Amino acid sequence: MIRIGQGFDAHRFREGGRLVLGGVTVPHTHGMEAHSDGDVVIHALCDALLGALALGDIGQHFPDSSEEYAGIDSRILLRHVVSLVGERGFRLVNADITIIAQAPKLAAHLPQMQAILAADLQTTPDRVGLKATTTEHMGFTGRKEGIAVLAVVLLDDA
Repeated sequence: MIRIGQGFDAHRFREGGRLVLGGVTVPHTHGMEAHSDGDVVIHALCDALLGALALGDIGQHFPDSSEEYAGIDSRILLRHVVSLVGERGFRLVNADITIIAQAPKLAAHLPQMQAILAADLQTTPDRVGLKATTTEHMGFTGRKEGIAVLAVVLLDDA
């Protein structure tokens, strides 16, 4: 049996703080406005994995109303979601992730993100497609107000 899931997340920038994307701290003038570390890449990926198994969304599993998750490293959330996938007898076939950001430039950081995500997904980097694009200065990402991410995963029964 195969299952497909899609995920989306977006966060606005805030002055100061760290910008964490795909588990990598990316040098930038702004961080993400978020309850956790604001890693929109991992949040979209978690939603795709949860959606593939009809397990709701990241907010149901890790509510932003809970102090337990305040400032949490999103890699911890991803590893938990991956354990749910395994408990249900599935494994990742592949993931495809698109980061939508006018700034900062991300190409140099993508290989490290890919390696980190693959490790947390318990797979190899060649199964994690990761790319960044802009919106040619259109919309909130184009105005450099934040970042959005789309993720798609394919799972099969292990």
